[in-house]
Order: sequence, then structure tokens, then C-alpha cells
Amino acid sequence: MIAYTAINNHIKNNNGLVKVLNVLDKAITYITIIFYIGYLLFCIVEIPHGGGNNLYRGVLVPAVSFIIVSIYRKIASKPRPYEVFDFKPILEKDTKGKSFPSRHVFSIFMVAFTIMQSNVYVGIFLALLGVVLSAIRVVGGVHFLKDVVAGFAIALIISILCYGILGGVFGLLMLPF
Repeated sequence: MIAYTAINNHIKNNNGLVKVLNVLDKAITYITIIFYIGYLLFCIVEIPHGGGNNLYRGVLVPAVSFIIVSIYRKIASKPRPYEVFDFKPILEKDTKGKSFPSRHVFSIFMVAFTIMQSNVYVGIFLALLGVVLSAIRVVGGVHFLKDVVAGFAIALIISILCYGILGGVFGLLMLPF
């Protein structure tokens, strides 16, 4: 608790830093959305050249896993740091519960790992933004460290399963997954 309160108070005493963290939090989210839409458009263009599998996987894997993570968060409804330690978060947020796992962090890493199937450099760029977003969500007081680590870990495990192990098996069978 002392760490959250100390970090929160230190950042709140610097109004410019509060604004920067809020802008970065939103900007990284929108950048991720733009890259994901761009990736899906790229996959659509690649369909005549045999790129249809990437489109199927690029839509189905993130969508289904996002729904599962969202349902779990709602059922588990773990409290957020600002609820537990009773402070106003730096990031603009007033949601009660639904902290574990971080859906923002899960989403950016899921998109990064998805895009990495076609462009490693863009995937790495988004993963680096994911690390920054993770830190912002924790110091911003809206997630515990375990929330962002779990969001990353779930995206990584799903990606390994769906793009690696299962993707390889289905790819060998020429199925659209």
C-alpha cells in the first residue's frame, strides 16, 4: 500500500506527468487499434495470394480470447488498487472490480503476437508499447502488477497454442486456422 500511495502522490504533485500518463494510456490504445485494423486490411488484400488463413486467425483468435478474458474478469471481479487502498487513480477510471487480468495489456500483446505472424518488426514495436502500457496501468493506479503480468501471460499462452502448436497442425491439414 505504501508504494501505491507514494507513487500516486508523487505523480499527482506533477500535473504535467498526470496529463502525459493519461494521454499515453489513450494514445497507445488507439495506436494498437489502428495497427490491428491495418493488419486485417493487409490480410484482406492478401486473400487472393493465399493469405486468407492469416485473416481467419487474425480475427478469430483475438476475438474469442478477448471474450473469454472479459467473461472471466466479470465473474472474478477482482478489486482495483484504488478500491483496495482508497485513493483516486491517476488514470481516469472509476470502474469497480474487473481488474484481473488487465484487458488493455492482454489486448495489446494479443494484437502484437497476432501481427508478429506476418511482420515481426511491427509485432515487436507493439510489444514494446505493451510494456510501456503495462507500466502506465500500474503506476496509474488502475491495475496491480499481477493484473498486467497475467494479461501478458494469457496473450502469450494463447498465441503459442493458436499460432504455434495448433496453427502448425491446422496449417499442415490446410484448414483455415
